Amino acid sequence: MNRESLKEGSVNNHIIGYCSDKQQEKLTRKIQGRKKTIKNGKFICEVIDIGYKTVARRGKKTARGENIDHVIVSICAGRIGNADIWVKWEHNKLILGREIFGRVPLFWTCTKDVIWFSSQLQLLLQILDKWEIYLPSLYSYCCFSYITNPLTPVEGVFSVIAGQEIVFSLDNHFNEAGNIPPKINSPQVRTTYQWRENREKITDETVAIYQLQNLLKNAIENQVQDLNHEPVGVFLSGGLDSSIVAALLVESGVKVRAYALDFGEFGTSEYPYAQKVAEFLNIPLVKVDVSPKNIKKAIIPTVKALDLPFGDGVTVPLYLINQIASQETQIVFNGEGGDQLFAGWTNKPLIAAGVYQNQYSQHPENASFIQQYLHTFHRLWGYESKVYQAETYDQIRQLNAQEWLLDALDSHFCPSLLHRLRRANLMLKGSQNIHPRATAISFANGLNVRSPFCDLALAEWTFQLSGELCLQGACEKYILKRAVENWLPAEIVWRQKRGMGVPLTSWCLNDLWYDLGNWLNPGILGEENIFYPDIGIKVITGKLGGNIHGRRIGEILWLLIMWQLWYTHVFGVNPTATSSKKSSNHPFLLPYWLWKGYRKFTENLMESLPV
Repeated sequence: MNRESLKEGSVNNHIIGYCSDKQQEKLTRKIQGRKKTIKNGKFICEVIDIGYKTVARRGKKTARGENIDHVIVSICAGRIGNADIWVKWEHNKLILGREIFGRVPLFWTCTKDVIWFSSQLQLLLQILDKWEIYLPSLYSYCCFSYITNPLTPVEGVFSVIAGQEIVFSLDNHFNEAGNIPPKINSPQVRTTYQWRENREKITDETVAIYQLQNLLKNAIENQVQDLNHEPVGVFLSGGLDSSIVAALLVESGVKVRAYALDFGEFGTSEYPYAQKVAEFLNIPLVKVDVSPKNIKKAIIPTVKALDLPFGDGVTVPLYLINQIASQETQIVFNGEGGDQLFAGWTNKPLIAAGVYQNQYSQHPENASFIQQYLHTFHRLWGYESKVYQAETYDQIRQLNAQEWLLDALDSHFCPSLLHRLRRANLMLKGSQNIHPRATAISFANGLNVRSPFCDLALAEWTFQLSGELCLQGACEKYILKRAVENWLPAEIVWRQKRGMGVPLTSWCLNDLWYDLGNWLNPGILGEENIFYPDIGIKVITGKLGGNIHGRRIGEILWLLIMWQLWYTHVFGVNPTATSSKKSSNHPFLLPYWLWKGYRKFTENLMESLPV
């Protein structure tokens, strides 16, 4: 693989290290940073801390406030508070841990005599002698738009699951002859925290409002204690969650600058709502231009910043807003996590599906609830035979994507449907997708990122709520709206909200049309032997499946684009080797309107011919 491409990525606020009975000189030879060395019997642990000066404080406690003893190194994404990941040495055990919200990833790989670990996959790739794509991870990505933990796209490299520790027992055997070598035993998984429903329910609305208001204020207070007169940024979408964060920051007396995305003529703009909030709170608002031109400039830097492949269209706009904010502040706040905590709008169809399943569960031919949950990702699950070339399809056809959801949807921890969905959303969409990508993008722009909804006391409290306080009729996040209705304009609090409307289909069929010929080139796809060469055109013309139309066209194209760019710019496939396989036999060389007209003409002509 192409190692030169790995050197271009940003490595702010990251760690890499190893544990072995032999010193690994290639670490310090290839990676520069602050080094820490610890010895334990015959074993040595060395860690390189990169960007140490940009992180004023490393967490030494878990999200529950418990001390992390014997810490070698830890990272706190927000520069204040508890550790998001940690590496510690406890007696003869090396322990790699990750907090429950999953804001910072921690990767590891192990040979018979060395344990390697890092907070960034690209750093590990610089150390490994060789690496290969792990096809189950590719399949996971195509099902969910991210790779489910503990998998990573690289075979033999794993990610610590949020709320777990990986424990390596190290045998320091000694005898008189000195001929018993030290041994690294197989790792054990230790769960440090589980999301679980509380048996005692809060049903009184007045009590819930009072408690929630205090919890929200405390969550902000915990994250502004170190701030003096420095300005902080807040990413303001005009939605409820980010608006609450902005309001509480203003109330705390912090100097706040808000940043909002503007998609211009290409999509449904949320900017006017962000403007209303900024005017109401009397804070400056910076408009971030998310034009196709800026998207093209930022897409490859975004891919490198993300480190892992993330196929959601929001990532490049998030990179642009972080880029602008980094010019004026070092700390940014976001509203990520609110939907997962308070059962946001995506839960309504699943609740209906759950009721349906309970009524008709005696009929095995009906789709399972887990399948219904899989459908909420709206990606390529169920289209396998039309997506993958034969050799790849043969290797993944026996995989069952539902198995990656079983733990998150386990009714043992959350018997009621709504809390089970909340647990799943926290464990899957939150800790494996939304939070780690937000942190990665902020780190790449030299920013510390703080997410007030990632507050354990607040999160634990939500598992006491009765279902009626979360979802009342058609109104989602009901108790949150009631708690903050006097803090913000009523139009912001009570309006129906959907996810960020990134105009992917419009971009792909207009300004990015020509680029599709490079990113999803049929010649290169055919040579790579993963996706069918004409998959891009199949998506656009609706031949992949009846449910892929409208906005889903752009979402699927973007999923494929981000994988291909990650494959080249992070994994390190040599672009020179693949460029020789480029094909000109595709419609992306023509303007979209011309190709569309020609296609319609030929279809009409074929229909008019006699059978």
